[in-house]
Amino acid sequence: MFREVSRNSKQILSPEICDGILRKATSGVLCLLGDDDYPYGVPMSFVYDKGKLYFHCMTKGHKIDAMKKHEKACFTIIETDQIVASEWTSYFRSVIVFGRTKIIEDVETKKYAHNLLIEKYSPDFKKGAEEDLMSRVDSVGFFELDIEHISGKEAIEFAEKR
Repeated sequence: MFREVSRNSKQILSPEICDGILRKATSGVLCLLGDDDYPYGVPMSFVYDKGKLYFHCMTKGHKIDAMKKHEKACFTIIETDQIVASEWTSYFRSVIVFGRTKIIEDVETKKYAHNLLIEKYSPDFKKGAEEDLMSRVDSVGFFELDIEHISGKEAIEFAEKR
């Protein structure tokens, strides 16, 4: 169902390395099937936990409409992109995730996703975060991407150093 990574097999990142990148990275591009079936890619912050990516969003808009129409999505993270002009290339490391999105409706899962995001992005400001969420829980959106496939690839120069 999912294509294998092309080119040199030494460039393929192990599941463990992909997992580490997903835990460490702070943003990526979410790709959905948007209006009139045009691809819609949007940069997003996220958190990775137990085979899912969690996102915070508005409760209305292009993303939500696209997810309601078609649950399949792709999320791409570029961990490294070092331009090496003298070699006419870039040294890169990236991960691509495929899966299905789900808008989170229940309060307990919203709190869970919210706490994961706070822990990742604002660990020094956790106090009061849950109270803030609960004061506006109906107007705050969250969704998850249930991962079905992960692949990662790096520049041959990185692979040869590993």
